[in-house]
Amino acid sequence: MKKWYKASILLLFAVVLVFSLAACGKDELQKVRIAEVTRSVFYAPQYVAIEKGFFKEEGLEVDLKTTAGGDKTMTALLSDGADFALVGSETSIYVTAQGTNDPIVNFAQLTQTDGTFLVARDKIDNFSWDMLKDSTFLGQRKGGMPQMAGEFVLKKHGIDPQNDLTLIQNIDFANIATAFASGTGDYVQLFEPTASVFEKEGKGHIVASFGTESGHIPYTTYMTKSSYLKENDETVLKFTRALKKAQDWVQKQDASKIAETIQPYFEDADPEVMEMSIQRYKEQGSYATDPILDEEEWNNLQDIMDEAGELPSRMDYKKLVNVKYAEKVSQ
Repeated sequence: MKKWYKASILLLFAVVLVFSLAACGKDELQKVRIAEVTRSVFYAPQYVAIEKGFFKEEGLEVDLKTTAGGDKTMTALLSDGADFALVGSETSIYVTAQGTNDPIVNFAQLTQTDGTFLVARDKIDNFSWDMLKDSTFLGQRKGGMPQMAGEFVLKKHGIDPQNDLTLIQNIDFANIATAFASGTGDYVQLFEPTASVFEKEGKGHIVASFGTESGHIPYTTYMTKSSYLKENDETVLKFTRALKKAQDWVQKQDASKIAETIQPYFEDADPEVMEMSIQRYKEQGSYATDPILDEEEWNNLQDIMDEAGELPSRMDYKKLVNVKYAEKVSQ
C-alpha cells in the first residue's frame, strides 16, 4: 500500500511538472507587433510565416495589425505602437529627411517589385503603351511608391504623365477601384486581387504589369527603429529567420496551396481569384526569394523617387539598410 501511494505521488508530480513546463514554454513566446500598411495577397509570405508556425518555431508570437496608409504605419512605429512596420522603403527616406535621432532601418525585404497592374476598361488584344496617350489614367496617391513606379514606367515608354494624358491622383487609395468601376478613367493602376476581380467580372482587363516594367526595388520591407535593433538583436534575427522559412516555402509551393494557406486572412475573397493573383505575383518574381535588400535595389528605388520629383535627398544605403540578419539566415 505504501509503495502504491509513493508511486501515485511520483506520477502526480510528473504530470504536474509536464503541464508546468508546457505552460512555461507557452509563456516564453515573445510578442512582436507588426503594423502592415494594408492587407494584401502581395504579402503572402508574411501570412504563411504565421499560419505555418514559422514565427512560433523561433519563439515569437505575432500581433499583426493593418494600418491603412504609409503615414499611419510609420506613426505606429515611431510612437511605439508597433515593433516592426511592413511598408514601402520610401517611407524610411521621408522620415529620415525630416530629421530624427532614432533612424528607421530596413532589415528584411518581403516584396521586390511593384505590385500593381495596368487595367484597361476595354479589352485590348495587342496592347502598346502609346495607347495611353490622350487617355484618362486613374493613378495612385502622389508620393507613394505605386504612383512613382507607375510614372517611371510611363516615362520609360516615352509618355509624359503630366502632358500626354489626363492623370487623376486626387482619389483615396481605398476608393480608386470604386471610382474606376463607376466610370472614371480609361485606364487604372490596381493591386491584386482587385485587378483579377475586375477582369473576372468584366469591369476591366489587365494589359500590363508595372512590376515587370519597373524592375527590382525594395517595394515592401520590414523596418524598425535603430534603438530597437540595438536592444533586441536576437529577436530581429529570429524574426528574419522565420520570414526566410516562409519565403522558401512560398517558392516551392504552387499558387493554389499558398492561397489555401492564407485564406484565413481573406475570408471574403474568392479562392479562385486569390490563386490567380498569387500566380501572377509568382510569375513576375514579386515575392522576394530572400530577405536581403541589396544596394542596387536601393539605388533603383531612389532613382524612381528622383524621377518622380519626390526624393528629398539621396540616402546612404548603409545608414538606412541593415542586411546583417538577412545575410545570416540566407547562408
